[in-house]
Amino acid sequence: MWNTATHAEHLLDSQDYGFDHSKPNFNWKHIKDSRDAYIARLNGIYHRNLEGSKVLELDGWATFIDPHTIRVETKAGERIFKTKKVLIATGGFPTMPKIPGIELAISSDGFFDLEHLPKKVALVGAGYIAVELAGILGTLGAETHLYIRYDTVLRKFDHSVVEVAMEELKNSGVQVHKHTKIQSLKKNEAGTIDITLEDRTDSGFETAIFAVGRDPQIKINLEAAGVELDSHGFIKVDEWQNTSHPDIYAVGDVCGKALLTPVAIAAGRRLAERLYNNKPDSKLDYDNIPTVIFTHPPLGTVGLTEHEAIEKHGKENIRVYTTSFTPMYHAVTKRKTKTFMKLVCLLPNEKVLGLHGIGMGVDEMIQGFSVAIKMGATKKDFDDTVAIHPTSSEELVTMR
Repeated sequence: MWNTATHAEHLLDSQDYGFDHSKPNFNWKHIKDSRDAYIARLNGIYHRNLEGSKVLELDGWATFIDPHTIRVETKAGERIFKTKKVLIATGGFPTMPKIPGIELAISSDGFFDLEHLPKKVALVGAGYIAVELAGILGTLGAETHLYIRYDTVLRKFDHSVVEVAMEELKNSGVQVHKHTKIQSLKKNEAGTIDITLEDRTDSGFETAIFAVGRDPQIKINLEAAGVELDSHGFIKVDEWQNTSHPDIYAVGDVCGKALLTPVAIAAGRRLAERLYNNKPDSKLDYDNIPTVIFTHPPLGTVGLTEHEAIEKHGKENIRVYTTSFTPMYHAVTKRKTKTFMKLVCLLPNEKVLGLHGIGMGVDEMIQGFSVAIKMGATKKDFDDTVAIHPTSSEELVTMR
């Protein structure tokens, strides 16, 4: 869906590149059908891979009877399994607040069930899911309103790239409502949704989407397994993915740390290596995990934010390099997007502790630079690398 919105942006820009065309019509149903068919093909591949690996796959709801016994309720009936070890990888689900009229709204999962592009949509949330959906819907032409509780989105990310993200949301036409708290939702006589805030009521929304967080899927009778939760309700694990029971492990969103699909996959692979492939030291290093937020333009980050670095090492030991520019792509376009990049370095040798950027192509840049940072690269290592011109990524090795 992000790619779909990116096409809409390029169509706007194509006239400035000399392509003469009338305004094209956008068919939501076409991309929805193509997207759903693609996902169905992927699901089929996963099922066939499991079958080919002689994995017994059951479609049902699993719960613990005791630490070594699992009950699975399937359409065909109940199955009971005795096992030596258990891996919990149940993930999470979208949080929906308990407010009057919440049944009129959909969760972020419900976005993928939309049969058409809403004319006017309210998005509630300030995390990456809410911001990504706001960018998609706004770019495709929906009147998009984003309601956030504080003064900015993506508050856990570096403040400099967040400032640019807020600016680009505004430039793309998304209306950001700061310091808001939704009190209730109500359907009006026109059949649209009214949203009541603490100080006013906003009306006329065809769709309301809540993306205010995700809860761990822990309704699996963990008490019978003797598995403990942390203070936030996630499964408590150590650095080896061990739970409080010696034969039960957990990976992924259900653990509440770095809630990203590749993180869960990496942790699971390393756990399998440790348990079954004679690699006792195999575990996932959770430091310097790269992340991309598919905003418009995309935001990429790896390592410590400037604030985190100062808090950990002291302001006097941190040196920050930044650059801000308009990419060459926009040299001839009326529409402009900004690119901003930051390096956070630790003195005296200027080891790069964090890299943060937002702009066209940052989503693809961040992976390679993450390898360098994982290996302990310094600012001099960056400086000693010959720039590729003309690209935006060359700014990361030419900062002064």
